[in-house]
Amino acid sequence: MHIVVCIKQVPDSAQIRVHPVTNTIMRQGVPAIINPFDLFALEEALRLKDKYGARVTVMSMGPAQAEEAMKKALSFGANDAILVSDKIFAGADTLATSYALAAAIRKLDETRPVDIVFTGKQTIDGDTAQVGPGLAIRLNAQLLTYVSKIRGIDAATREIVVERRAEGGVQVLASKMPCVVTMLEGSNEMRFATMPDMFRAARFDVQHWNRDAAGIEDIKQVGLKGSPTVVAKVFAPSPKAVKAEMIPGETPAAQCTALVDRLFAEHPKLAADLLKHLDSLNHSPEAAR
Repeated sequence: MHIVVCIKQVPDSAQIRVHPVTNTIMRQGVPAIINPFDLFALEEALRLKDKYGARVTVMSMGPAQAEEAMKKALSFGANDAILVSDKIFAGADTLATSYALAAAIRKLDETRPVDIVFTGKQTIDGDTAQVGPGLAIRLNAQLLTYVSKIRGIDAATREIVVERRAEGGVQVLASKMPCVVTMLEGSNEMRFATMPDMFRAARFDVQHWNRDAAGIEDIKQVGLKGSPTVVAKVFAPSPKAVKAEMIPGETPAAQCTALVDRLFAEHPKLAADLLKHLDSLNHSPEAAR
């Protein structure tokens, strides 16, 4: 079994600032980290490696500096690392990114067939959650999003069973491989790097694939040329001017009563809307059953 984990090196969001004049993100001096959501994908892939003897390849599209993130992933136990890096990829949005990564995965599939592609739910710098689904479409693979648990894999039938978080509960889905899986946050806990893997990662020669090595056929679909997304403005949220207010009442029950009375007084339609909602729930098919 061969698993590819797509990761991204992102600036640490806790230290990002926005320029007050240009309204652009100031990246100078901000440390880069592996996208936190991608770590859940990496850990799940490594668990499958431990259980089924799978081979795990980490892949990323980014500048040469992203090699640091690749070696970090190797120190956790990944077998191989490929950095898709070329000047023509600069300025790529999610559409162009999924095109380049899908081309690289197809190229890798020619020498070692890929069974599962793991990604994080989203990235902390873009928050679009579009690359995973984009990869599935371009690779013509089954898509499993918001997965919280891998229940099992049947190598003979090439079937994977997962649990995914859905509105109102958890879905259990069975799918054929190859497939693309986006992992939900909190689904596992990243392991610590071992000393042997840390030494191996430090000596490891990360593969750098340019556009030719990655099998990019149409350069108009990568980088700025292949990115229809336009960011009009980036800005920091304005600080709230409203101060906290203490609700009067000698006991918690009295405070709750005072708060409810105030809500109904400030929102006259609230009571009618709540009654209408409760009435609709009482007459719903679920309530009838």
